[in-house]
Amino acid sequence: MYLILKKMIDIITGIIGIIILIPLSIIIKIIFILNKDYDTIFYTQNRIGKKGKEFKMYKYRTMVINSDELLKEILKDKKIKKEYEASYKIKNDPRLTKIGKILRKTSIDEMPQFINILKGDMTLVGPRPVIKEEIKKFGKSKDMILSVKPGLTGNWAINGKNNLTYDERIKYELYYINNKSITLDLKIILKTITVIIKGEN
Repeated sequence: MYLILKKMIDIITGIIGIIILIPLSIIIKIIFILNKDYDTIFYTQNRIGKKGKEFKMYKYRTMVINSDELLKEILKDKKIKKEYEASYKIKNDPRLTKIGKILRKTSIDEMPQFINILKGDMTLVGPRPVIKEEIKKFGKSKDMILSVKPGLTGNWAINGKNNLTYDERIKYELYYINNKSITLDLKIILKTITVIIKGEN
């Protein structure tokens, strides 16, 4: 019953998300153009899904168009490299655009993942999808975390996210997997809305 209800929620929210995505994408494209950024507003990155299956995750682009190439140059700085290897994030990332900072602050950049939800790559609530290099950080918890679909939001995402260590992240993701239910999903969805409104990302 849980899986059936979860699938129904994914389909309903996925359709609603896509409907919102259409006018939102037009508005974001206009803002990009007004800021003399004529490149695509979308960004795709390979992420790891259920059972280790790789898929392309969609986001609104928040960085300069050649961000992947620039990352190689940035990581030549040992201090930044150490920070990146610990969390696969850079706190004051120089690749972020002005629009990108706003999109991230409001979490609007994650909206295109409703496409992934409708495609079946992701679910509304679950562990956040990771890049291939991050899998090693899961350690013995790898199979457990990859036993479910990754989510647009999740237990780690609403409980500190960027302020947590990777071990703490795993702890929150495992808690969700071991206690997953529609009730817990609804609690996480409501908390997600609260976190976004407060600007806690």
